Amino acid sequence: MIIAIASGKGGTGKTTVATSLALSVAEERGGRGDDPTPLLFLDCDVEEPNAALFLQPRLNHPEEVGILIPEVDPGRCTGSACGRCAEVCAWHAIAVVGKKVLIFPELCHGCGSCTLNCPEGALHEVLHVMGTLESGRAGPIEFGHGILNVGEAMAVPIIRQLKAKHLANGRNGLTILDASPGTSCPVVETMRGADFVLLVTEPTPFGLHDLRLAVEVARDELGLPVGVVINRDGLGDRGVEDYCAAEGIPILMRIPLDRRIAAAISGGAVLVDALPEYRPLFVELYEQIAGKVAWGKELP
Repeated sequence: MIIAIASGKGGTGKTTVATSLALSVAEERGGRGDDPTPLLFLDCDVEEPNAALFLQPRLNHPEEVGILIPEVDPGRCTGSACGRCAEVCAWHAIAVVGKKVLIFPELCHGCGSCTLNCPEGALHEVLHVMGTLESGRAGPIEFGHGILNVGEAMAVPIIRQLKAKHLANGRNGLTILDASPGTSCPVVETMRGADFVLLVTEPTPFGLHDLRLAVEVARDELGLPVGVVINRDGLGDRGVEDYCAAEGIPILMRIPLDRRIAAAISGGAVLVDALPEYRPLFVELYEQIAGKVAWGKELP
């Protein structure tokens, strides 16, 4: 089962929930000794990955990843006499000026259309490094994350390759995907292929506004089942609760506004390590999600 944990806005406690859920389930399974498959945690917030700060995995050497972009052989290229490469580029990453072909790597999506359509065979593809992948173990948890290089505009290729590295051949057991905040393309790529999306929000007008957007993406656009965790419960108003009730979205967990939690997180501790009484609550959260996924698969 793959659970994507997301939030419409930053600062709601998404990574706090993701890391606590991972540790609680992994330790509960290890204690029973009934699941030899390691739990997999992928930090897909490649622009600002921070789950490793809490889980403290032992990481291997970075693996450079990116996309294949075109490179011109000036001896074969006929420039503006052809211009086919610029014509087929949907992203306007190629411009032909006289006999010169200009390539803009920051706009290229690596689709390969220009190379395939070049009648002179004047284009070949080279790797444009956009970031790195790292993986390792954090106790009972198999861990992986991606890091987008400074100055790169597109996070999706890094997320796609991170998921492909760990999930391409199929995998038993539980996988937790920690998405970036918001509802943009990197979040959509993280959610894609998940069995359930857990949305972490806070009971404020801002939290409600961005929760609506996240539900539109996960449930309405991608067709994925969703549930909500309300963090800092007791703050703000009842807007989130009323919205979830009206939309039939289950509130699966409430984490109270508690100074002890804020102090633990600011000190780099995982919530369930600092406050062990929350471990069974996160195990119960997982069991609720597993039950909803199983029930959904039984529907015609």
